[in-house]
Amino acid sequence: MSNNVKLALKFNLNGAYLPSFNTDTKHLNYKIKSNFLLIGSAHNLREIRIKETQKVSQIFISSLFKLEKNYLGFYKFVNLSKLSKSKIVALGGISKKNLNRLSLLKIAGYAGIGIFD
Repeated sequence: MSNNVKLALKFNLNGAYLPSFNTDTKHLNYKIKSNFLLIGSAHNLREIRIKETQKVSQIFISSLFKLEKNYLGFYKFVNLSKLSKSKIVALGGISKKNLNRLSLLKIAGYAGIGIFD
């Protein structure tokens, strides 16, 4: 469920996703079961700190390789990921060409669309 923790809990789902623009912390007042997975995305240090405040278990940091408006690049990604104690997942522009570079990162995983096409 994206951007609605209360609804995810109501329907007894396994988790919820909080996008980078969501800064709300109301969900911290809800009774959340232990196996409920709360994940979020971030593009900069400010958003990472917000996701940590929201108590997400994993943070998707983007965009690692894909040249978009929020493009970080490899070295900025490494520096940002070092600033968080949360599990980090790489997102954006991951392909078979640059898959080897992911082994250089201390990440919990990676996600993307192009790699699975």
